[in-house]
Amino acid sequence: MDHKKDIAIIGGGPGGYLAALRAPQLGRKAVLFEEDRVGGTCMNYGCIPTKYLLHQTKILKEVRETKTVVGGAGIGLDWAAVQTGRLAVVDRLVRGIEFLLEKGGVEIVKGRARLEEAGRVAVETPDGPKTYRADAVILATGSRSASLPFLAPNGAEVVTSTEALAFPEVPKSLLVIGAGAIGLEMGSIFKRLGTDVTVLEILPGIIPGSDRETAARLERTLKKQGLRILTQMSIAGADVVPGKVTLKGTCLKNSVPFEYSAERVLLAAGRRPNSEGLAADGMLTLGRGGFVAVNDRLETGIPGVYAIGDLIGGKLLAHKAYHDAIVAVENACGMNRTVDYRALPIAVFTDPEFASVGLTQEEADGKGIKVRAGVFPLQASGRALTMDSLDGMVKVLADGEDRIIGAHIVAPGASEMIHELALAVSRGSTLGEIGGLIHIHPTLSETIGEAALKARNEALHLLN
Repeated sequence: MDHKKDIAIIGGGPGGYLAALRAPQLGRKAVLFEEDRVGGTCMNYGCIPTKYLLHQTKILKEVRETKTVVGGAGIGLDWAAVQTGRLAVVDRLVRGIEFLLEKGGVEIVKGRARLEEAGRVAVETPDGPKTYRADAVILATGSRSASLPFLAPNGAEVVTSTEALAFPEVPKSLLVIGAGAIGLEMGSIFKRLGTDVTVLEILPGIIPGSDRETAARLERTLKKQGLRILTQMSIAGADVVPGKVTLKGTCLKNSVPFEYSAERVLLAAGRRPNSEGLAADGMLTLGRGGFVAVNDRLETGIPGVYAIGDLIGGKLLAHKAYHDAIVAVENACGMNRTVDYRALPIAVFTDPEFASVGLTQEEADGKGIKVRAGVFPLQASGRALTMDSLDGMVKVLADGEDRIIGAHIVAPGASEMIHELALAVSRGSTLGEIGGLIHIHPTLSETIGEAALKARNEALHLLN
């Protein structure tokens, strides 16, 4: 017998659980299918535990490097205690989400679910198979780390970020394939712990697709911290033996062959959608890379079936999945919402952090937009000087009408600073409006106003 719900959600990650939390607010009964733990990759194996390790190792780095601390170089981390703390943070958040779902009347079903037909979901549970009927279905099964044709994770020498977070011991050496957010964050964690880290990236710069000037500033800073970052490195093969991995390939800059070895290799070169086996054959239209095709209302080719988050591609971010979830569940309830990613911010939690929103300089130039760019370096910030954090910058881009179309930051706390500029991009605010806003002094955030003024050649704490 089919169980009946208003909305069925397959996948309990950020997009899935948020859709499940929103549905009761709209008067709908929801069921959430999750084969692992509520919270998905982000909460259990990605965003949250990574940020915990970044915070712990940043404390270690700061104490060791602060000139006024005596004996800082001899301080270390209790790795076992760090692992215990990581698990405690994750467990607390998972229990919190489960509590909210329970209070909202959401049924949580543990097991692998599959869309059998429009409005009908089958799930294999520990108690046997069940089927559910729903007026609308939201697919939110997320993504997983991509492998290379010649190199797949084995849980020992070759790992994804999931295994790297839980290393029983800190490795002496680590090769990281990919200089995106995951690769740089994990590389930073282990470099602070004393690991010899080498990051290999096939493209010309780190954080592919980002503003080149800003990313180059971060790259120089990370290299100063001891991260070995090598770009335009095309990996062609790998030798894996117990306790050692060797990567071989060619540097595209000079056509010179290379060979690097380490105890472990971290695969951080992209992610693949979990779309295989999600629906009966031929039901879903899949685009390049296996991502599910949707319209701007996030509806698939099947009426009443929506897909969100990493499953549909674009920028694979938890907060994008949150946005998608709200749009999809409200459309499933009869509203008419469309997604708008123009002011979708991104962040990389290195030290300093990198954050970005809107168009890059390269994208604006490619669109033929006459750009006014204002750059304010942290060297001119009093607050940055007090923090001994001068490696960074704020860059604000505006069009011919002075409306802000993009912004890019390298600074401590850049992930917190970027939202003022995300609002500016979203609302079409002008340079004058941001430059004229009263910012607290001394803060890093006041550099945003200075960068906006610099774009108009009106900066007050920097020569124009």
